[in-house]
Amino acid sequence: MSMRPFLWAAVLAGGFLYVTSVGHWNLGQLWQPFRRTGQLWTSPPVVQTASPYTTDELNNIDVYKSARQATVNITSIVYREDWFWQVRYPSEGTGSGFLINADGTILTNFHVVSGTAQLTVTLADKKRYKARILARDPRNDLALVKIDPGAALPFLRLGDSDVLQVGQKVLAIGNPFGLDGTLTTGIVSSLGRSLEAQEGRRLEGMIQTDAAINPGNSGGPLLDSHGNVIGINTAIYGDQGSIGIGFAMPINRAKAMLREFQERGRVALPYLGIQTVYIAGDLAVELGLPSAGGLLIQRVESGSAAEIAGLRGPRQVVIVGNYRLGIGGDFIVAVEGQPVEGTDSLQRVMNRKRAGDLLTLTVFRNGRNAVVRVHLGEAPQTL
Repeated sequence: MSMRPFLWAAVLAGGFLYVTSVGHWNLGQLWQPFRRTGQLWTSPPVVQTASPYTTDELNNIDVYKSARQATVNITSIVYREDWFWQVRYPSEGTGSGFLINADGTILTNFHVVSGTAQLTVTLADKKRYKARILARDPRNDLALVKIDPGAALPFLRLGDSDVLQVGQKVLAIGNPFGLDGTLTTGIVSSLGRSLEAQEGRRLEGMIQTDAAINPGNSGGPLLDSHGNVIGINTAIYGDQGSIGIGFAMPINRAKAMLREFQERGRVALPYLGIQTVYIAGDLAVELGLPSAGGLLIQRVESGSAAEIAGLRGPRQVVIVGNYRLGIGGDFIVAVEGQPVEGTDSLQRVMNRKRAGDLLTLTVFRNGRNAVVRVHLGEAPQTL
């Protein structure tokens, strides 16, 4: 006996499975697989191994379990001014950081703590502590923070960022969007990247990674597969969240800051005391300067290291387009023996210097080159 086309439904796992067919059905055959297995789903085969995880998964798990306990959440309170109502109101920001010793010393980004009136650190066990800033290094976007836990805390080991290789595995831990204890993994995508940071600062020699980094990750550790910190998660490309391009400050840059703090009890940033403008090509020739380019000094601060060393500022002002340009001063054509190639040539060298270090400049003065040696001063501390 033939059956007319029919529609039937079976409720499976809280949903509906719709089957339509024309012709004859053998319901016994339809249910035969269920009769044989006794269940409606298929489980993976049971494999007798020491662990259900791959070697790489085990590595991720081990690094996370270890590093998570030493990664902290940093909450900052900044008082902002409403220009319309003329009142000051508190604004809360969040970031990450990590413990570098058992006494409660924490590394993070400068922009995580910049301008804050109050800092709170939350540990992995949810304990909260008031924190104070020990040292700041704005040029490298680094800061050192201290809490007083009253007991020894877990901390992370600092690795060596000078031996990193493009393609090696990295892991990032932090608090993106306030989701504490988040782990992401990836590789070193590139090395030696430069990018513009807040307030016009330029960050040099950055690690690029495709490990997902989002707002709130700033200041957290970038780890190698051994759990050593090789970078501090600092920035992302764009402001909408991770697109697979994140940047971390190499940990060896932070080590230099830590050594200086240990020796001096503070981080003394180098200070030259000049303002310059980059000039090259036809404009340089019109001003009687080398066409290859250089930094024309616009101002020498009184009492600065530059003035003490004898660097000269402009003697007159001319109008170039819509700009006032000071001329007649020293034209810096080389820094530490390397030709000036752009506006950041001097700053890149300054980023590797400390207060008191010697800086060698080659300047074009009175139609010929002269070498000026400057003992760098100490920059005023900023909040």
